[in-house]
Amino acid sequence: MNLATQSLWPLLVYVVAVLLLVATMLGLSFILGQRRGNKATNMPFESGVLSVGSPQIHVSAEFYLIAIFFVIFDLETVFIFAWAVAFFELSWAGFIAISVFIFVLAVALVYELRSGALDWGIKSRTGIQQANASHPHAPQPHLPQSGKH
Repeated sequence: MNLATQSLWPLLVYVVAVLLLVATMLGLSFILGQRRGNKATNMPFESGVLSVGSPQIHVSAEFYLIAIFFVIFDLETVFIFAWAVAFFELSWAGFIAISVFIFVLAVALVYELRSGALDWGIKSRTGIQQANASHPHAPQPHLPQSGKH
């Protein structure tokens, strides 16, 4: 046997063992599993609480925006952690690179804060207001008037 074939044997044994384990678990669950069905079998069940109402709810787009921001900044945390692990090996070049990286993150966060992307209340985006100010004949957005004067 050559070296390449000899080094692939552990991988082959691992793949066969995983497939055998999966087939065994599926076969045992089919043999030992419950055969009778009743009304409660097909009902959705979450943490011991029965579902009430429709599962289709309307979620605000701001929720997804905040979730995306969280994922983005969470991934940046992973990059900063990797830099911290290799801190001594990277020397000044690594320090300058991570400083530029953090500066770009800070600029992006300030931009999001100033544009109103992180506000959950009434939206007043600065880009819309500036565009309407530069075009005086553009239709103005209709804002609901309160009954109080």
